Amino acid sequence: MALYKVGTIVNTHGIRGEVRVIATTDFPEERFTKGQSLVIAGKTPVEVTIQTVRPHKQFILLSFKDLQNINLIEQYKGRDLMVDEAQLTELADDEYYYHEIVGLDVIDNADGSVLGQVSEILELPANDVWVVKRAGKNPLYIPYIADVVTEIDLEQGQAKINFLEGLD
Repeated sequence: MALYKVGTIVNTHGIRGEVRVIATTDFPEERFTKGQSLVIAGKTPVEVTIQTVRPHKQFILLSFKDLQNINLIEQYKGRDLMVDEAQLTELADDEYYYHEIVGLDVIDNADGSVLGQVSEILELPANDVWVVKRAGKNPLYIPYIADVVTEIDLEQGQAKINFLEGLD
């Protein structure tokens, strides 16, 4: 069973077992609904069902069935909330999940050389930026925009880019 991160429990809220969650998903309205199953990551993952959901400032406040007390939920502070692969939403043809992009080889369109491998994705206000690890060099930061990233081939495990001046 593959699990994917959708949020992080950052703290408790009150004494009735609510937790403050920072969502790391583009679909918080789908992931955090009453009755939705989640997994609290850890050495022994715990499957939970959402009992209540409400927005609070920049957080989402959740409580879980059978964990309606601060003493029961406090141990999960700092843990990630995960969903099973079967719960992932089907995306449009030109959209990708982060886990599909991380690990791709980045190929320069000009000469076909492998520049490195995507190690993480930074979410910035203007656009996402791919961090590309390179052997013996500093990481390369690739903006995920149409002028730079020209093709993504998940089956081949590669992304082709136009290496613009100033990226190195």
